[in-house]
Amino acid sequence: MGRNNYKNYKSDKEKFKEFDKKLIFWQILCILICFVIIGYLFLVMVIDVKNYRAQAKRQRSAKSFVMRGAILDRNGIKLASDKTSFDVYAHQEYFDHTPNELAAILAPILNVNKNQLAKKLAQDEKIIVLKKDVSRTTALAIRKLGLREISLGKKNERVYPQGTMAAHILGYYNADADVAAGIELTAKDKLEEVEQDVNFEKTPDGDIIYEVNTDPAATTAPLRGKSITLTIDSAIQHVCEVELNKVIREKGALRGTVIVMNPKNGEILGYAVYPSYNPNNYKKATLTQLTNWTLSDVFEPGSTFKVLTIASAIENGRLNENSRILDTGKLDIDKWTIKNYDYATKPFPGSIDLYYLFEHSSNVASAKAALMMTKQEHYNVLKRFGIGEKTGIDLPGESRGLIPPVKDWHKSTHASVGYGYSISVTAIQMASAISAIANNGVQVTPHVIKYSPEEEAEKIKHTQVIKPETAHSVTKLLAGSIDRSKSPVNLEDYHVAAKTGTARKSSNGGYSNKLVTSIIGFLPASNPQVEIYVVIDSPSKGALWGSTVAAPVFREVALQAARIMNIAPDKKK
Repeated sequence: MGRNNYKNYKSDKEKFKEFDKKLIFWQILCILICFVIIGYLFLVMVIDVKNYRAQAKRQRSAKSFVMRGAILDRNGIKLASDKTSFDVYAHQEYFDHTPNELAAILAPILNVNKNQLAKKLAQDEKIIVLKKDVSRTTALAIRKLGLREISLGKKNERVYPQGTMAAHILGYYNADADVAAGIELTAKDKLEEVEQDVNFEKTPDGDIIYEVNTDPAATTAPLRGKSITLTIDSAIQHVCEVELNKVIREKGALRGTVIVMNPKNGEILGYAVYPSYNPNNYKKATLTQLTNWTLSDVFEPGSTFKVLTIASAIENGRLNENSRILDTGKLDIDKWTIKNYDYATKPFPGSIDLYYLFEHSSNVASAKAALMMTKQEHYNVLKRFGIGEKTGIDLPGESRGLIPPVKDWHKSTHASVGYGYSISVTAIQMASAISAIANNGVQVTPHVIKYSPEEEAEKIKHTQVIKPETAHSVTKLLAGSIDRSKSPVNLEDYHVAAKTGTARKSSNGGYSNKLVTSIIGFLPASNPQVEIYVVIDSPSKGALWGSTVAAPVFREVALQAARIMNIAPDKKK
């Protein structure tokens, strides 16, 4: 019995020893952990202190408010700019004055009724909006009062002082939602680019931390991005918009455009699009009004495309200036019959020259000219003109147009392409293609931004589309056809190279009674300086032809543009 108690006693003693050992181990471990923590804190607070200071500085850092640069026309007229305004708030928890006292102080500055302001200040709300969109001058006057209970909220607003002018070129910008269109979108980076950011530090409450090197003026003055100068001439733009709106109203048309471009350098001088909208109130506009359909929508161009057909045939050596084509008035191909628009009065014109082809817009002769080329030859030249490709214009939303793969061209397809069907273009694409004929066969990327020489070398392409001789021949034919016609674009002082078009609109696999009337051309023919393209979609009143709807618009725009640009006449009297 005693021996068993001794064994139990020895066992308990050993247990205490084991416990002591464990206790010492944990004590040593805790001491080591403390040393590690002390070492880490020493490393952070003494050795690596700069890194953490820098990190804290970054967390407190802020940048000055950046205002977008202005958008100007080629003559410096302001088309878009930023306006800073302020909202005035009262904070009830900081009131040092009664509502009546505050109203008496603020009413004259805010230009509001004192009694109504006092009533507003007496509301049981933490933050009370006193007035929105006050000017910088008013905001400075309120700041000078030093009222603890009054604060100012600064905001930035994009304004368009010319209203609806060039709406689809400028687009719109909303800083709060970060949404944009037009140049406001494509030139976003440049408009917001500043020479040097002004960095400073703020407290969590938003107050600026002033250090020795902090410039008080720099922290409060807004930075302004770079301004953009457009190629648009406001005077020409105004003429385009006035004439477009006038014909839309008179002819009851669905939509339309007038594009004025310098074919030598691709600069767009005027670009009117209907329907339009006011960028200052873009939120009220419909999707149809906001969309620049001249970039996104395609249509069959009709007879204006005959210019590219004849250019292709001459480029491929199938025709020349003196060529003649047998015009039979109508032509049966596959299961289709091609007729001239004036077949009823001129059923068999006979052997015609290319001047007659353009003047009387012969569908039969144009189809035959197309069929003189192989499908591949015709296709290749059209592709070089940019048909079926984006022009690269510096505006968003451009589509490629539609040109069927050459393997899918039946004989009837090939013939119909010859007079502007079975193929679809955008308005800017057609303007770009014809500009090559006005510029010695060289196509220049159309653009609406005035670039520096360095930017231009990077962004603007010059492509030799056809031989200069081909361009000169087509120009001579177009100008000669206008000179001997009674067209409204037969001007007194200038030789005009132009072609009208009237195309039926496609609908559900067939064609409707709706028309797209158009005219495209340039002047002076001897030294082209301005190209004009007019498209009027679905006119519904009066005589509905390119010559009666679009040509009068071309005439007025041409005369006004020539006057504004001081273009010398090239017709001898």
